[in-house]
Amino acid sequence: MAFTWGVSTSAYQIEGGVTDGGRGPSIWDTFTHEPGRVADGSTGDVACDHWHRYGEDVELMAGLGVSAYRFSVAWPRIQPDGTGPADPSGVAFYDRLVDTLLGKGIDPVLTLFHWDLPQALEDRGGWRSRDTAYRFADYAGHVADALGDRIRLWITLNEPFIHMSLGYATGVHAPGHAHLFGALPVAHHQLLGHGLAVAALRDRGAAAVGITNNYTPVWPQGGTEADLVAAATYDALHNRLFTDPLLARGYPELGLDPALVRDGDLDLIAAPLDVLGVNYYNPTGVRAPSSPDSPMPFDLVPLDGYPTTDFGWPVVPDGLRELLVGLHREYGDALPPIQVTESGCAYDGIDDPQRVAYLDGHIRAVRSAIEAGVDVRGYFVWSLLDNFEWAEGFSKRFGLVHVDFETQVRTPKTSYTWYRDLVRASR
Repeated sequence: MAFTWGVSTSAYQIEGGVTDGGRGPSIWDTFTHEPGRVADGSTGDVACDHWHRYGEDVELMAGLGVSAYRFSVAWPRIQPDGTGPADPSGVAFYDRLVDTLLGKGIDPVLTLFHWDLPQALEDRGGWRSRDTAYRFADYAGHVADALGDRIRLWITLNEPFIHMSLGYATGVHAPGHAHLFGALPVAHHQLLGHGLAVAALRDRGAAAVGITNNYTPVWPQGGTEADLVAAATYDALHNRLFTDPLLARGYPELGLDPALVRDGDLDLIAAPLDVLGVNYYNPTGVRAPSSPDSPMPFDLVPLDGYPTTDFGWPVVPDGLRELLVGLHREYGDALPPIQVTESGCAYDGIDDPQRVAYLDGHIRAVRSAIEAGVDVRGYFVWSLLDNFEWAEGFSKRFGLVHVDFETQVRTPKTSYTWYRDLVRASR
């Protein structure tokens, strides 16, 4: 089977056109218009204007020679208030996008949820409510009815841990709630929504279905028993909470209210997967809490001795090899084939040798994992375009293509040319 080379984006980060085509408001529209929520005061109202410029962006992908494009559908474009029939204008946009991709020989990899929940559903409890899981399955069915004959791979959720932790535990992301471990119901309801969506997609003949998790190697920063316990706790929260139940192990011991988990839920969640999407950015340093009054049973601490990106994240390519080999070792035959669905870095500049070095190191790490026996079948660069980087606004640039957010002019970077040449050589 040929290795898949791809690029990734998400709807709210690139589309703009937030009131076009009947689209309803999402939690990110609400969040970004609240003062002080976004570092540079910006919003995704226009973003990269992909809503109007998708043809130009597909040409950029074709120039790269990638064989797949991972994008997300904006739920508020399909169901403006999160319920009811599919909106024809929203469906028509993704219909055109998918056909344009296929016309260039690029397989569409469709993510159903990349954090842009319809605001109307958040007003009724969002992912804290079990009902949202059922609404998500309905939405998945609408998208499958419209596009299912042309989608090669479906991803149900993107990074449910990040959405839970930053959106509902710390309030750094939309919808802006800060309830620490009170956010755990969000984990179960997202995973239940995943399971229900898998059933809806399978019923409609989906070719392949997966989920994308954010993973991090957890490195204890200290040798005491308390440090090791803290690291194991963080690993259970970040990595195992969203993997164990998917692979029929049930939930790790994290204080999840057992009343949340009803009969049949775990069977739905553990429906067989065709792919596990792995997003990797860096390892996480953890030690025992520095104060007995700490609200969390661990402290997150910087990793010294590594170069950092413009986000301040340590650059550790071998962490990706460690992660992939660790998943293979931990889950064995239960682990489905892996696609690295996001891997990238934030650096300024059109001449971006740091990004070239980053991608080179991480792709070599994937090769090492494959040589160690891990079934990795693809690598998707985050991201095709500089975009709206959530709570950081436009201040962090992850793209292979530079975007002037005033003029919307796209300029391929040095890393774009490097990745193009790599894809060509691999063929």
